[in-house]
Amino acid sequence: MSNIAESTAKKLDRVFNPRSVAVVGDKQAIGYMWLRSLSHFKGKVYSVQIDPNELPGIAELGVENYPNLMDIPGPVDYVIASVPRAVSPKIVEDCIQKKVGGACFFTSGFAETGTEEGIRLQQVITDLASKAGLNLIGPNCVGLYNPEIGLRHTEAQAYGEAGSVGFIAQSGTQATLFSLMGQHHGIKVSKSVSYGNAVVLDSTDFLEYLGADDKTRIIGMYIEGVKDGRRFLNCLREVASRKPVLIWKGGETEAGARATASHTGSLAESGVVWQAAIKQCGAIRVETLDEMIDAIKTLLYVKTGIGTRLGLIAMSGGQSVAVTDTFAKAGLEIPLLTNASYQRLASFFDIIGGSYRNPLDISSTFFMAANGVSNLVSMLDVLDQDPNIDCIALELFPAARPLSHDPEAKDPVLGAVSDFTEKTGKPFVVIVPEVYSEALASEARERLMERGIASFSSFARAAKTLKKLADYYQFRKEQSQGKGDG
Repeated sequence: MSNIAESTAKKLDRVFNPRSVAVVGDKQAIGYMWLRSLSHFKGKVYSVQIDPNELPGIAELGVENYPNLMDIPGPVDYVIASVPRAVSPKIVEDCIQKKVGGACFFTSGFAETGTEEGIRLQQVITDLASKAGLNLIGPNCVGLYNPEIGLRHTEAQAYGEAGSVGFIAQSGTQATLFSLMGQHHGIKVSKSVSYGNAVVLDSTDFLEYLGADDKTRIIGMYIEGVKDGRRFLNCLREVASRKPVLIWKGGETEAGARATASHTGSLAESGVVWQAAIKQCGAIRVETLDEMIDAIKTLLYVKTGIGTRLGLIAMSGGQSVAVTDTFAKAGLEIPLLTNASYQRLASFFDIIGGSYRNPLDISSTFFMAANGVSNLVSMLDVLDQDPNIDCIALELFPAARPLSHDPEAKDPVLGAVSDFTEKTGKPFVVIVPEVYSEALASEARERLMERGIASFSSFARAAKTLKKLADYYQFRKEQSQGKGDG
């Protein structure tokens, strides 16, 4: 770790791991959202509010209220400010005088509005915080999330357990959505931050911090713009050499650039330049939140070293050609198997209307046969042993063969798939399309996730993710060989 990264980690550690939090300006109009979000915080929680009409509601939550930040006894590590923008300079001054570890400003209406007053006030709080060395997060953001200690920005977020995925987002909505969607896909957050207008702390500061954080194995980022491009790229290159970093760049189109300017006041950069820079630094580029979720889920639950040659078992019948095209258009191959594999398949493959070239078409009636599950095990083993195959994908129709909803029940298909996941040395994923029932498909994916098996809702999403990660692993391999040769 560089000296700069060590300095950043030390500076921000008190903020990401506070022992005490003060919420300034929470109110009934927003349902006391900040104080309620901190209901499971492991440290001390204080309220700062001068409106007498708000005091009974704060008291009902069991939180001590003070009229001023300076009146709170003892140190305050982290401040959440939800105040009118005109009051923000006073709160920054109080944070400096109180020597707080850092402050998040939920308050918006600054430079992103393009108004003279908004720009002026943003400059005032920037100058105050920068001169004093205050770790100011935002404004126009929801700040930090550390589930292990119950530091949250919405009651819907999980708490009590540390995950392994860090998330950095210029948008508060994307930070919140990532944590909530991730929960349904087996993605547990280590720490995350929404940093809004980035007047003091920018994406690079948080990337350095999470890059040095031992609990964070993977980092996802939603970025609309950066203040110091050279510093950011140097940091990205260094962190991405040690752990996967995924970047979703907002505002790549002309219309998107206009939106980012009004959202967080970020200046537009060329989408082509960003794409090239991300690739050169060894990071993984994604274009949507769904792509971010799919890629991180695959990094977490699928064996490393994904290649481009795919072995596919499909229940799609006549759609096998379209399925093959989907993977081929994504840059993956659906190769023929070896003669030895076809001889093995011929010894037991007796499905009427099926085919075993690749994709292996088992049709939707497959599991109705008495030997359906044992044949599935045999087919998976054939693909596992075939030298022409790098990666294996299995399609399941939950309407044709629903997985058991009872976690105590021994579902033969789930058991077979789970056993194969542990046994195989090859990357393996399951595709559960929503062709008949979205509810059944969702439940099936949940059962699979409980077993640590990555699944996708469509062939297109699986294909795009597998190709993206195959390219990533190839890049890492080439970089590693290059260092070794040097």
